Amino acid sequence: MTARFSCAIPLPASFRAGDILAFHRRDPLEIAECVTATALRKGLLWEGTPACLSVDFAAGVAKAELAVDGNVATSGDAALPAMLRRMLGLTQDVEQFESTYHQHPQLGTLIAHRPGLRVPLTSTPFEALTWAITGQQISVKAAVSIRRNLIISTGLRHSSGLLCYPQASQVAALAEDDLRQAGFSMSKARTLRTLSQLVASGELPLAEWLLTLPVDEIREQLLGVRGIGPWTVNYALLRGFGWLDGSLHGDVAVRRKLKSLLASPEKVSEAQARDWLAQFSPWRALVAAHLWAMPAQA
Repeated sequence: MTARFSCAIPLPASFRAGDILAFHRRDPLEIAECVTATALRKGLLWEGTPACLSVDFAAGVAKAELAVDGNVATSGDAALPAMLRRMLGLTQDVEQFESTYHQHPQLGTLIAHRPGLRVPLTSTPFEALTWAITGQQISVKAAVSIRRNLIISTGLRHSSGLLCYPQASQVAALAEDDLRQAGFSMSKARTLRTLSQLVASGELPLAEWLLTLPVDEIREQLLGVRGIGPWTVNYALLRGFGWLDGSLHGDVAVRRKLKSLLASPEKVSEAQARDWLAQFSPWRALVAAHLWAMPAQA
C-alpha cells in the first residue's frame, strides 16, 4: 500500500529552479536523487518509512508529490508543504536582502548577476549535518562518493527504485567498520556515530530545533560533539535549518572567491573574511552562497 500526499507551492517571479536542481544533481550515479531539466525525485524516509519526493517546476509553481511505501501515522498534507518551502528556500527573505545591498560596491554586483538566489536546503537537518561532517577537508567529488556509500550501506530502498537517505537511527546502527569501508576516516566515523546516537536518543532534538531555531543552544550542543567545529555548525545551520547569519569565513571556497571579488593580490585569511562578512549580518551565510555561485574566474 502506498500513501500519497501532494501540494502546489506558488513561486516568486525571481525563483531560480535551476539552483535547486543543481544542488540535488551532485551524484552522477543518481542512486538517491534523480534530476531532469525541470524535475527532482528524491528518496527519503518519512516517519521511518521509505518514500519518494517528486517535485516538478512549471511556470510560477512547484508541484510536489510524496509517495510513502505504507501507512503513516501523521498526514503529510501539512508537513509536506512546510518541508518543500524550506527545501526550496522560500522561507528566506532574499527580497529584503537584495533591497538592502543591491547598491553595495562589491556585493551589489553579485546580486545583479544572480537576483533571487536562495540557499537550497536538505530535507532534514540530520542530512545537512552528516553532509557537513562528510565534506570536512575533502573535495566535493570525494564527499559525494562517500555519501553515496553511506546511503548504500543502510540499504533503504523505495519501491520506485531510489535509495533513501538514512535517518539517525539507521546510521547509529552501523558499526565503525561499516563507516570506514564507506570511506570515512576513523575520526569522521566516530563523530558520525556519536552524532547519530545523540540524535536517535533525543539528546540532540533536531526536529524540535527545526521549529524553534534556538541558534545558541544548537551551536553549544553541536560543538560539544568531538569532531564538530564552527564551520560544520554554521554550514549545518544554513543547509539544514535555513539560518542565514552563520559566518562561513572558514570555508576555503568563500575565501578564494572573496579574493577574486576584492581583487586582492594576496590570499584572504580567515580573519579578513570574517571581518568582511561581519558587515552583512544577519545575512552572512547568504553572502557566502553568492560567493560560492561566482564563476571561478569572476
